[in-house]
Amino acid sequence: MFEFVPLPLVDDFVNQYNAGQALLLLFVLSLLAAIPLGSRKVLSLNATAFGLIFLITPADLAPLQFKFLGIALLVVAPVLYVTAKR
Repeated sequence: MFEFVPLPLVDDFVNQYNAGQALLLLFVLSLLAAIPLGSRKVLSLNATAFGLIFLITPADLAPLQFKFLGIALLVVAPVLYVTAKR
């Protein structure tokens, strides 16, 4: 009996990317999911959370530019939160 096991296919696909690129994809997808809510506070909290995640990701899993992205998100997101009305 033939069983389809998708894990090797997923593994081959994921091996081409690093953790920083996977986190960036998750960040973009979460932003796209939060846009219909219409709340800039939710967007800024999302950006703050991903800024922390990018910042604490070990250097051997993600290149240095993702740490800089995390720092930028941690600077911009609180400003966005304070200026949001709802």
